[in-house]
Amino acid sequence: MSALTVRPFRRDDRDQLTELVNQHVAAVVPGVSVSVNTVLSTLERQADEFITDPWVSERVTLVAEQRRCVVAAAHLLRYRADAEVGEDYRDTGEIDWFVCRPPASFWPDSDEAAHLLMSACLAQLARWNVRSRYASGALPAPVVHGLPRNWPHIRAVYERAGFRHVGDTEVILLARTADLSVPEPRPGVTAERTLGECGTRFTAYADGHAVGFVEVDTALARPERHTRSAGLADIGNLHTGPAHCGTGLERWLLTQAADWLRLCGVDRVVAYEPATDRTAIDQLTSVGFRELTRTDRRWQHRPE
Repeated sequence: MSALTVRPFRRDDRDQLTELVNQHVAAVVPGVSVSVNTVLSTLERQADEFITDPWVSERVTLVAEQRRCVVAAAHLLRYRADAEVGEDYRDTGEIDWFVCRPPASFWPDSDEAAHLLMSACLAQLARWNVRSRYASGALPAPVVHGLPRNWPHIRAVYERAGFRHVGDTEVILLARTADLSVPEPRPGVTAERTLGECGTRFTAYADGHAVGFVEVDTALARPERHTRSAGLADIGNLHTGPAHCGTGLERWLLTQAADWLRLCGVDRVVAYEPATDRTAIDQLTSVGFRELTRTDRRWQHRPE
């Protein structure tokens, strides 16, 4: 077997890196992949992170190569230390994402590749001399953030290196819009469609007052960036007033949104809820959502 080498990313790695990224994406969310252009552009700037991205002072992408094949890769960020940067990010370093081939007969040295790459990541964080070190799995694809439970091989690498889960766990749920029934008339309640904070908003009105709303975002896939996710949307906000909780208004709002999404050609919709909010999760599963995965957000380097 030829020796493993860890080195900086080169542009001619782009196709192999994108393939490795898409293999990890496919294990989390069905029917989604990203283009080479998406991967390359996010190595330089994360346009969707309009708050935190301007705080980044340095970006480094490393790959582990064997037999001219990229078998692992990682993208690291360094955040500035000045007062403009949010306190949680100020003077910190982060492994934004880390991907590697799982152990297999064709790649018997995948564990070694992951170990060498992680060692290089920790060395880079040490050279930056940041006050705290964090890690995530935020690949440039819809739905993929935190560290999804579908990547036990990445979790093992993080934990072996001394990273510990210090944040929240989020449940990601998925429904087919076809499984969300056509909205039935609700006496005394009307729906109005407007632009909301996180996408298209459907507001329920009763007696001239807004009593609840749901927002859906159908812009997860921009054609110049994503090759396969056009049939996917997500729920940005779902809220009903205290007097209408448990009355079925949430279900009615979701069916209103689903009817619109079907007209948009969207066949799947995603929702996100804290793992601790059992009521919200049960509410979504009762109308046709199923748990897709769980993802653990915010990992901090705390070697023992």
